[in-house]
Amino acid sequence: MQQVFEVQGMTCGHCERAVTNAIQGVDASAQIKIDRAANRVEVETGADRAAVAAAIAEEGYKVA
Repeated sequence: MQQVFEVQGMTCGHCERAVTNAIQGVDASAQIKIDRAANRVEVETGADRAAVAAAIAEEGYKVA
C-alpha cells in the first residue's frame, strides 16, 4: 500500500537517510521515495501508517 507523508524539517542528505532508516526499521522491504524540496515522503509498505509516522517523528521530524 502506498502511503504519502508530509515531513517537515528535512534539510539535507543526512535527513533523508535518517527518515529512510527509520521507515526501514518498521519495514525493511519498504520502497521509499523522498522529495525533500516538497517535504514529501512516499512509502510503499504493508506496515501500519501510524507506525511509519511514529518512526519518522522519533527521528525528530514533524509529520503532517
